[in-house]
Amino acid sequence: MPKSAKILLLAVSVVLVLSVLLTVSHVNAAEGAYRQINVYSEVLQHIQTEYVDVPNIQQVTDGALRGLLESLDADSSYLAPADYKLFKDERGGKAQVGLNVSKRYGYATVVATVPNSPADKAGLNDGDIIEAINDRDTRDLSLTVIRLMLEGAPGSEVSVSVVRPRQSIPQKITMTRAAVTEPMVVDTQYEGASILYLKPAILDHDHVQQIESKLKAMPKAGNKKLLLDLRDVAGGDMADATRLANMLLKSGTIATLEGQTVQRRRRWWCW
Repeated sequence: MPKSAKILLLAVSVVLVLSVLLTVSHVNAAEGAYRQINVYSEVLQHIQTEYVDVPNIQQVTDGALRGLLESLDADSSYLAPADYKLFKDERGGKAQVGLNVSKRYGYATVVATVPNSPADKAGLNDGDIIEAINDRDTRDLSLTVIRLMLEGAPGSEVSVSVVRPRQSIPQKITMTRAAVTEPMVVDTQYEGASILYLKPAILDHDHVQQIESKLKAMPKAGNKKLLLDLRDVAGGDMADATRLANMLLKSGTIATLEGQTVQRRRRWWCW
């Protein structure tokens, strides 16, 4: 057999082996998922026949689907038909309380509050657990619905039950929704104006533009230092954050993105 034919045969054999291995891998993964579905069916049957009360199967199923999505990450949510309609009807522009929340420990948790917002004036802080919103347990709500429930008409009220360390009873707090505006970038100078302290509340276009203007206004002479305080910054845009990083870094990779649906690793570079 000619050498070229042997090489071609070897290459074809390698491709076939890899194809078989990949197929087996996908089949095993599918079989594992189907086995779990069988387990779910068995559990559901036990609930229907042995639970002390007649269960609401729709609620049980919704809870199972919600847990399936939330096991991925805090921002993945299952929306029941009523919640999905609420989400689709959302048009934006509503009043808020100034809370940035995520799901932790199964409940809504405060990530950051907007300064001088209703939430800030009510004393809500980072790490506070919101057990309920208007008497609806946040454990049973998707993150999307939680955020929608915190919004509403200007002047309307929303009540939350807050759990804090060393408090055995949740504290009920009522806030009045209002138009919330992110404050401008705070700037302070220390040590004879040699240190410029900047604290943005969010990294969006306007706030990054403010930082850029303040940096350009710094005197060029002397040993100047910058202190950029990004604590409690829980919102913004990737493009604007990249633009801010480019102001401060000379070279290198700013961030990378890689995932199941991303063909290749995406990078954000300094320029």
